[in-house]
Amino acid sequence: MGSFESVLEAIAVLTTIIVVHESGHFLAASLQGIHVSKFAIGFGPILAKFDYNNVEYSLRAFPLGGFVGFPDNDPDSEIPIDDENLLKNRPTLDRSIVVSAGIIANVIFAYAIIFVQVLSVGLPVQEAFPGVLVPEVKTFSAASRDGLLSGDVILAVDGTELSKTGPDAVSKIVDIVKRNPKSNVVFRIERGGEDFDIRVTPDKNFDGTGKIGVQLSPNVRITKTASKVAGPVAIIAVGAEVARSNIDGLYQFAALLNINLAVINLLPLPALDGGTLALILLEAVRGGKKLPVEVEQGIMSSGIMLVIFLGLFLIVKDTLSLDFIKEML
Repeated sequence: MGSFESVLEAIAVLTTIIVVHESGHFLAASLQGIHVSKFAIGFGPILAKFDYNNVEYSLRAFPLGGFVGFPDNDPDSEIPIDDENLLKNRPTLDRSIVVSAGIIANVIFAYAIIFVQVLSVGLPVQEAFPGVLVPEVKTFSAASRDGLLSGDVILAVDGTELSKTGPDAVSKIVDIVKRNPKSNVVFRIERGGEDFDIRVTPDKNFDGTGKIGVQLSPNVRITKTASKVAGPVAIIAVGAEVARSNIDGLYQFAALLNINLAVINLLPLPALDGGTLALILLEAVRGGKKLPVEVEQGIMSSGIMLVIFLGLFLIVKDTLSLDFIKEML
């Protein structure tokens, strides 16, 4: 898949996650009869918008977030400031539900993505087979000179059978090769459904040990089956190790972004859901006494730049750590 197409898919996933997050806030407010004035995807200049049921829906220039707007402090709103259905006039519990609903929506969506992955693609399962795989043979190496090829499976070395022990089997080959510089080492090879012997003479390393110039790895195959179900952490952890197909990478990318967005929004920082929840909690501790509007607005506005930089850093960091993104670079 080309880089441009990958970027478009990543943006589509991110936009979908933002829509899910903001829809959580929007639905939690609407279902409680709380007034909502705006539903925006992105920040900055408006690219497109329409009005429906006194709510402005808009798509904005910078798709790195979104917001649900409330008419509570809108000077142009025709809703009386003492209206009981303004968010700021609702009890602490009602407001807490609205603020936390975006986080809950992302967590639920992450579970849904993983569930769909298990049903449609299957859960990657690693199955071990006898022998050691040779993924790469270096040009002009002893292995190349004596007939080893990439894709060969080493079943035995100098009469020692290699079982399904993974790293232990690799270590056996390495030890034997290192002990036998300039001496014949007999490899039992499986290639194209046939078994045969190849004699390789390891070159002598600068430290006196033998080397043959190959890359070795446990002989495992990845299968997918929907018969095994695990929690999201286990599925993502396994998938991150074996994800080589684009569809797997996309599923994991979406699930991880959902979870990351939920965790980040829980941080008690101004302009995040966690910061708003912290202010609501402070109000509850103060016996329902609200902070002055100027103080609350000052606290929230002071953290906007910090949140933007933090969000950009985490998005770039986590995106670059994904396997399919690494392959693009």
